[in-house]
This record gives sequence, structure tokens and C-alpha cells, in this order.
Amino acid sequence: MHIRFATPLDVPIITQLVHELAHYERSADKVVATADDIALALFGERPHVYCHVAELEGEVVGFAVWFLNFSTWLGTSGIYLEDLYVREHVRARGVGTALMKELARLCVERGYSRFQWWVLDWNQPSIEFYQSLGAVAMDEWTVFRLSDDALHKFATTRQ
Repeated sequence: MHIRFATPLDVPIITQLVHELAHYERSADKVVATADDIALALFGERPHVYCHVAELEGEVVGFAVWFLNFSTWLGTSGIYLEDLYVREHVRARGVGTALMKELARLCVERGYSRFQWWVLDWNQPSIEFYQSLGAVAMDEWTVFRLSDDALHKFATTRQ
């Protein structure tokens, strides 16, 4: 197994894996990102997200998309894992663990204070996997989001 930063040549497989992840998360109809969108985000003039891929026998079988966040209390950056996905036929072969370990290693190497992510509350296999790594749920926090019409309405209405 080989874990590495993605390259522009990986954009088609990353896009495919994004669609597979959305299907797994019961949200296939919500994906609107194109390969061009992903390429721009990862490799454009101002990349703002990063991606590691996992190769097994020369085939990309998983990915981790992440970006930096910041803790004002700690005064340091951290890694926020946006998506982790491993193809079903290679699960339980250590691919997810290897991807997570690489990101944890980056945190330590770069002096980042945290490595965090969200998981769907119904996704028990992932919850158990994350707990096996030593991660703890932040149950006292509630996620809020403004998007779509609510975002536009809030942004454009006068106070």
C-alpha cells in the first residue's frame, strides 16, 4: 500500500470516489461537483484543499480530502478531514487506517494541534472505526449551516 498526495492525474478517480462516497452516504443526488471543480480546488492558482490517495497494487482505492482549520484558543492550525472513503472491496485491509495515520503524522510533523472531522450519526461502522483509532465524539457541539436559499437570503437582506 502506498499513501501519497494526489496529483492532477488523479482528478478523474477522485471524482469517481466522491460519487461512490455520496452513494454510500445515501446522498448520490446531492453531488454537483465536477472534475473541473475538484481540479480547481486541489490544483488551481490558489488551492484551498488537499487530498491524499491510497494505492493498493497500483490502483487508487481510497482518498482523504482535507483542509486547514484554526483554533483561536490554542493559537494553531489543525487538519479538518472533509471526506474519507475507501472502496468496499478493500475495506478491512488497513487502507482507512493508513490514510488517517498519514494525516495524523502531518499534524504532528507540522505542529498542528487537532485532527477532526464529522461522521453521520447512523454510520456505525465508521464511528466504531474512528473510536478504534482513539478519537472521541464531540457530542456537546451542534453543527450549524447556512446554505442555498437561506444563505443567499441572509447575505442579501438589510439589517
